[in-house]
Amino acid sequence: MLPGMKTKFPFSAAAVVFASTVVLAEGPPSTQSPLPLWPDGAPGALGKEPKDIPTLTAFLPSADKATGAAMVVCPGGGYTMLAPHEGAGYALWLNQQGIAAFVLKYRLGSSGYRHPRMLEDAARAVRMVRCHAADWKLDPKRIGIIGSSAGGHLASTLLTHFDSGQADSADPVEQVSCRPDLGVLCYAVITMGGKTHGGSRQALLGGNPSAELIRELSNEEHVTARTPPCFLFHTSDDEAVPVENSLEFATALKRAGVPFELHVYEHGPHGMGLGGGPSDPDRMHPWTRECQRWLKEQGFGR
Repeated sequence: MLPGMKTKFPFSAAAVVFASTVVLAEGPPSTQSPLPLWPDGAPGALGKEPKDIPTLTAFLPSADKATGAAMVVCPGGGYTMLAPHEGAGYALWLNQQGIAAFVLKYRLGSSGYRHPRMLEDAARAVRMVRCHAADWKLDPKRIGIIGSSAGGHLASTLLTHFDSGQADSADPVEQVSCRPDLGVLCYAVITMGGKTHGGSRQALLGGNPSAELIRELSNEEHVTARTPPCFLFHTSDDEAVPVENSLEFATALKRAGVPFELHVYEHGPHGMGLGGGPSDPDRMHPWTRECQRWLKEQGFGR
């Protein structure tokens, strides 16, 4: 979702309130307090205020539903804010499928940050979930990433710019790979070129980025055979982020031989999220059902 846009599908306050404890037992999804990605401070931090501290908040499914798979969730917001319904809202929906969800609070352009800080945060989030998979009863080989709008750009950046970790690092989290095992991209910003969302590009790269930097963050140009399988959806009348973003990424996936599924719907507002709360499935957009089926086929969901 982009700043200043209004969604027709608001979530209740209860859907975005984080609880303070973890309960790995039967019952409703459990959450915990946000965990700093770097306990001693993030690289390149500009201060010590909340906006300078990227965090990860766990939403865990009940033990009787848990599949052992997990998704890191990157909310949208034009790299200037984080849309709650694309964070906690998605997490609760994933929990219903038995998938653990970890909502990422990444650093933002509105707080003075530029690339590569956001990518560092996303990579660290996947590493942290993978490194501590046993603590959360997760399979380290089933950790994906989902992102919407600018959060989809961040997710697609990690899907195309991952690394295998630093085996000689003193930090065990940095030793493991940050490659997601799959990706879900929702009306995502993909390119930093002509079809981009200008506000997202400025917040991420600044007002006068070089041609080299624009190309480096135009993720349709960096798909390889090692890019993980992806699910993409967009609407053809999206007035904020042109549908060509998803079409070009899907074309690149096809060219590289990467499995993918693409859904383009005729109508729908940018920033729709699920289309309705997880507790109101009748209002949820059809993409959620298609994605749920796909996640099950990938061995993630129930």
